[in-house]
Amino acid sequence: MLRGLAGFNKAWFRSDIPAGLSIAAVGLPSAIAYPAIAGLPPETGIYASIVAPVAYAIFGPSRLLIVGPDAATMTVLAAAMGTIIAAAPAGGDVDRVAVASALALGVGICCLAAKLLRLGVLASFLSRPILVGFFAGVSLSILIGQIGRFTGVKIESDGLVSPLVEIFAKSSLIHWPSLILGTAMFALLWTVRGFNLKIPGPVLVVVISVIFSALFDFRGRGIAVVGDLPSGLPSFSLPAFYQMPLDKLMIGSVTIFLVSFGAGIVTARSFGSRTGEEVDANQELIGLGAANIAPGLFGSFPISASDSRTAINLSTGGVSQLAGLVSAATLIAALVFLHGALRILPIPALAAILVAAAISLIDIRELKKIWRISRMEFVFALIAMWGAISFGVLNGVIVAVGATFVYLLRQTMFPRDGLLGRIEGRHGFFDLQRYPEARPVPGAAVFAVQGSILFYNADYVRIRLMSVAKELPADTKCLVLDASAITQIDSTGATALEAVAELLVKRNIIFAFADLSDESRAILERAGIIKTVGAENIFNGREEALRTLIGDIDQIGNVATASAAP
Repeated sequence: MLRGLAGFNKAWFRSDIPAGLSIAAVGLPSAIAYPAIAGLPPETGIYASIVAPVAYAIFGPSRLLIVGPDAATMTVLAAAMGTIIAAAPAGGDVDRVAVASALALGVGICCLAAKLLRLGVLASFLSRPILVGFFAGVSLSILIGQIGRFTGVKIESDGLVSPLVEIFAKSSLIHWPSLILGTAMFALLWTVRGFNLKIPGPVLVVVISVIFSALFDFRGRGIAVVGDLPSGLPSFSLPAFYQMPLDKLMIGSVTIFLVSFGAGIVTARSFGSRTGEEVDANQELIGLGAANIAPGLFGSFPISASDSRTAINLSTGGVSQLAGLVSAATLIAALVFLHGALRILPIPALAAILVAAAISLIDIRELKKIWRISRMEFVFALIAMWGAISFGVLNGVIVAVGATFVYLLRQTMFPRDGLLGRIEGRHGFFDLQRYPEARPVPGAAVFAVQGSILFYNADYVRIRLMSVAKELPADTKCLVLDASAITQIDSTGATALEAVAELLVKRNIIFAFADLSDESRAILERAGIIKTVGAENIFNGREEALRTLIGDIDQIGNVATASAAP
């Protein structure tokens, strides 16, 4: 606990207080705007921005990471809430805040359970290309979702194209003052960004739109405003789980956890690489778990690590979680003393902030980088983006996870392999295909496999080995399988190797293993493969195997003192 405040001294106040004030200034507009994505009242975003940083400051391991609402998590939350609300009895009133709070508690419990099971590795499960593609799809969903707030027209259809068709059909109902205001505030945001002004764009939009709203009575002119906000602090409450479908609640919590934790760790590691702060995903699970449970107990929604708030913390010189605590205190003051001003904040201005946030989720530079590095990973990024657009955000997560599975399988289904030989005057063994000057060791064949031999690639390895075995010259005495890069073998892999061993027995060729790990050897012993090939044909290395089985191996090259695997 309190690792983010360890070694505290008074000198930190000079850095953390300005940083905290800046975080609050930038966070307040998004805290009010983001809840609209999930159909939640604006105050829930302020509550999340207050209690989550406090919980993280107590339980989180990072000094600089700031947590809070983020657009991607809100979009997944909206989809999860939609599924739960759709399962409610017809005609019954559904408390959306209670559903969001229950999901926040569920996400927090998922974090703590993952910590107990040491599943911090899940943070790496959704690869960077998958996340980039998925967030691009999410951003388009957010953009479409702002059509009604920009135009003042109630949009009833869902999806990507249907709302565009609907707004075209209802073009006569567009409230032009709302559209002009939203467009002007969006232009202001991009102007601030383009000129790199010191005042954050969202802060400027909120201040200017509130002033104009007071001067020109936007509400009286038909422009929607935020309306009444509670002026008190968030109160403790426990959502009524018994009134909700627990199966859908669990699925929604796990889905939000995967996306928010995966994106949060990417943020943590990105900023950690700049500051030299090590990021332990398992420890972050505790901090993020507490930072989600706290909003769940105070009438709010799930959160994640916030890249914008963390960037502000770094750029303004924050040195500890005191900055997050100052930010929370500032938002409490805003809630108590500025609720009158926030009440007349125009909805189109918030829509402009959401649109700008959504566009920032489309990382064109990263997509270009992925395209340059790997065409295959770029395809998977497009699949994740297409899933979020075509099937909805919640099903898009499933598509993204499925794409990750396919990507992982594709990377390991065809392990690199090859016959090895020697090069005169050089140490080690070399791939015969990669090095034309390499020559096979007379009377022997050395075959290397780089990767595990498991149920999904065992047949491929068996076919490769049997193809090599069938083409060996008649004077070949042995086939040595270089297992130094084989990390794991399962029962299916053992069966595949057994088929190869039986073929070599028929050809009177010794099948030997070099540098077999203890775990793999145990599997082969239980499968009876060691008995088939003979325990005497298990060697510590390729050189030992060849010297024992065929004698002198210096006919080509020198005695190997270092290896050069394929």
